Amino acid sequence: MLSEYELNEVIENLCLSKVDEFIMLGYEHVSGKDIWDCVSDKYRKTGVPPLHQIVNDILSLKSTQFMNWMTLSVYKGAQF
Repeated sequence: MLSEYELNEVIENLCLSKVDEFIMLGYEHVSGKDIWDCVSDKYRKTGVPPLHQIVNDILSLKSTQFMNWMTLSVYKGAQF
């Protein structure tokens, strides 16, 4: 079983991996926090799912999904 610190480390590394992918696609101003905020946004209503679901959500995040989330966040008044 992973400690909370180890779990956070795994999630952070996955988010940074996704950032690298998005940078290769031309999205240069994306951070690991942006990725996590996007993925975890849906967990606010349902609670945090099992680790395998979090991993899947991060690794399967598409740039179009991310950009839609960013656009909606801006409309809602989020600061980036």
